[in-house]
Amino acid sequence: MTVAFFDLDHTLLTVNSGNLWVRYQYRQGLLSKADLVRTMGYLVGYRFALVDVERVAKVAVSRIRGQSEDAMRRDVHGWYEREVRPHMDPEVVAVARDHKAQGHKLVLLTASSPYISEKVCEELAFDDFLCTRFGVENGVFTGELEGPMCYGPGKVVYGTRWLERHGHDGENAWFYTDSYTDLPMLLAVGHPVAVKPDPRLGRWARQNNVPILAPQ
Repeated sequence: MTVAFFDLDHTLLTVNSGNLWVRYQYRQGLLSKADLVRTMGYLVGYRFALVDVERVAKVAVSRIRGQSEDAMRRDVHGWYEREVRPHMDPEVVAVARDHKAQGHKLVLLTASSPYISEKVCEELAFDDFLCTRFGVENGVFTGELEGPMCYGPGKVVYGTRWLERHGHDGENAWFYTDSYTDLPMLLAVGHPVAVKPDPRLGRWARQNNVPILAPQ
């Protein structure tokens, strides 16, 4: 059995969903202009591994302590329908559907939350998703991360656990991503693919004869 892992931001999507979410929160009055600028700076640093991602994530998650998970899910699902879905990359989605037609398992592998991940999986008929999760007790957020972030080396942790649990071989696995920060997971599969790669990933892919998918 073959599995194809797909990253979300700048891979299945043409944009970073984090940017869309931050702007949405700003419009809702949940972030100040200073918060918006600071958070957008973090997102740029996140993409190019220029910030301590785990530390920034812990600060962000601490701010939702005590909030209702159900309310968050409803909010994210509505935002996804209005603002995220239009940014799906049809060419990358077609690649995923081709894998599906061949009987391959499709797994979303993203640093994003479960609430956007479950909507993507529902829409694209993915078999599973692996993502960053937040601690929840009695229906409210604890303000802490649950396990490591699904980012960089963390994606290898989640991805290899999934492969082992389902009896799959990493040599027969594919991984599609845009970011050099995902190099550990690219090295953990037999079929790495760079999608609209950032400069470092593009250079690595060319040097190692790794396929590059660059939809127009």
